[in-house]
Amino acid sequence: MSRPAAAPAGVPRVTVLLAPEEPSLPGLAPVAAQARLREVRDPAALATALASTDVLVVTDFRSGALAERWPAHCPVRWVHATSAGVDGLAIPAILAGEVLLTNARGVFDRGIAEYVLGAVLLFAKDTLGNVARQRARRWEHRESALIRGARALIVGAGSIGSEVARLLQALDMQVSGVARSARVQAPFDRVHAHHELPALLPQADYVIITAPLTPQTHHLFDAAMLARLRPGACLINVGRGPIVEESALVRALQSGAIAGAALDVFEHEPLPPDHPLWTFDNVMISAHMAGDFRGWRRALGEQFVANFARWQRGERLTNRVLPTGITPC
Repeated sequence: MSRPAAAPAGVPRVTVLLAPEEPSLPGLAPVAAQARLREVRDPAALATALASTDVLVVTDFRSGALAERWPAHCPVRWVHATSAGVDGLAIPAILAGEVLLTNARGVFDRGIAEYVLGAVLLFAKDTLGNVARQRARRWEHRESALIRGARALIVGAGSIGSEVARLLQALDMQVSGVARSARVQAPFDRVHAHHELPALLPQADYVIITAPLTPQTHHLFDAAMLARLRPGACLINVGRGPIVEESALVRALQSGAIAGAALDVFEHEPLPPDHPLWTFDNVMISAHMAGDFRGWRRALGEQFVANFARWQRGERLTNRVLPTGITPC
C-alpha cells in the first residue's frame, strides 16, 4: 500500500498511451464519466498530451516514446503501468520519486502460473517429442517422468512466483524460492537468499524465472550460472528476457548441458526469425503471452478504475512501485 495521493482540484485529466495499432483499453467508462479521458498513439502528440495530464496509463512500454517526450515541467502526478514489470518506465521523474507509479500486479499471476505448470508437464511427458513423432508418423514407445517429488527452484518470490509455487506444490513437487533475502514464506518450502543461487541450481529439476529485471538480475543466467544446472534440468523464463544471456543459453542447449527450455520472454522482441533458438527441438517459444488470458485487457482496465476511485477519494493506492524497484535500462 502507498501513501495517500491527492487528486487535483477540478476535473482530472487522464491520458492512455497506446501502441499505434493497439485497440482501446476496455472497461474505462467509469473513469470517462469523471475525468477528461483521451488516448494517444502518436509519439509526436504525446508531448502535447503530457503537458495537460494528471494521470497517465501506459500500455505501450517498448517504443521509448515516454522517455523521449517527457517534458521538463510535467504535471503528471501518477503513472499506472498495465504490466507487472516496470523496467520500461525508468524515466528520471519516476526514478526520482517525483511521480507516483503503480503496476498491474496480480492480474497476470494465475495465467503465468498455469503456463509454467503446462511447461513443466510438457517436459516431464516429452510432449514436444510426441508432437515430432506424430508429424513423422513414427510410433515409438518411451517412458516419461513423474513430477511428483520433482524439485522446482523459482527465481523471484513475488506474487507471480508465489502463485507458481502454489500450483506446483498442489502436484506434490518440492518448491523452493530465491529472493533478495532468505525468509519463511508460504507456499514455498523455503525462500533462499540471492547469494545462495549458485549452490541451489545443481539440485533443481526445473529452474523457473519469475523475477523482475533489475541491475542485479540482468544477465543473471550467464554461461557460468547456466553451467551450474544439472544436465537433466529444464529452464523456464516468464520473467524478463535480459535475465538470461541468450548466447550462453544457445551454447548450453547445443552442448546438451541442459535438457530444454520454455521461453516466453527474450532479450529482443519479437524474436528474430533467424535466431538459433527457433531451431531446437527441446525448446518451446511463445510470444510474450504467458499471462494473457482471454479477458486480460478488460481486467487491466477494471484494475485501474478501482485504483482511480481510491485516488479520487484521496486514499492509498494499491500496487505502488517504489523507485528502488525500477531498473534504469
